Amino acid sequence: MQIRVTEHATLARDIRQGIQQNTFFLVFQPQISHQGQVSGAEILLRWQHPERGIVSPVEFIPVAEETGLILPIGHWVLEQACLQLAEWETDPRRRHLELAVNISPKQFQQTDFVSQILTTIELTQCNPHRLKLEITESMLLDDIDDTIKKMDLLKAKGISFSLDDFGTGYSSLSYLKRLPLDQLKIDKSFVSDMTHDKHHADIAKTIVSLARSLDLAVIAEGVETEEQRNMLEGFGCFSYQGFLFSHPLTLEAFTRQFL
Repeated sequence: MQIRVTEHATLARDIRQGIQQNTFFLVFQPQISHQGQVSGAEILLRWQHPERGIVSPVEFIPVAEETGLILPIGHWVLEQACLQLAEWETDPRRRHLELAVNISPKQFQQTDFVSQILTTIELTQCNPHRLKLEITESMLLDDIDDTIKKMDLLKAKGISFSLDDFGTGYSSLSYLKRLPLDQLKIDKSFVSDMTHDKHHADIAKTIVSLARSLDLAVIAEGVETEEQRNMLEGFGCFSYQGFLFSHPLTLEAFTRQFL
């Protein structure tokens, strides 16, 4: 137990130093239509630790959440996304691109969350219609009315919302019907197993059908094989991201390969 406590404290200290020393960086995972066109990317956080090398988000994100350090990190990620969207807006070939940004529960729960987002958009002069915020089901459990209020305020400015990892948490059709969502995201756990597990295939198909009945877009993550992509297309899912198309890329590599 003492070892775990010490490791946790050390990691929290290193994260704090990483924020100060700018050792975090962003990568872009392309989002592709069934016609092979790039609609945008999900922007993902990575950490180049000076001694340990690349540290997995699975390891440092929970600690950042627990310590509150996710707040300055999340603000930085959002700011960088908006700056990139503003840059693309000046290029007619790229101004259609969207960026999806993951929002942590702690960020969303901040009383000034909406004003933070709107201030960042105003300062960067990005197009809010190209910004997509990805939220998870777990953050919807505390105060659904407050969640809807915040989402409505941001949607009124053109920002869209995607429900990430749909089907893995506390899915409830009652809240799903109330939330002002734009997109459902099929979790990679269903995608990876659906070609050899009928239950997972049925879940993926049901999510697509549910999204269509609620007039929502749907995208599948973790698509790694043509068989998976073809099956998803057969279900009516026409947007994908995953290793079949590309690993997460630096901005330079993303621009060179897809733009």
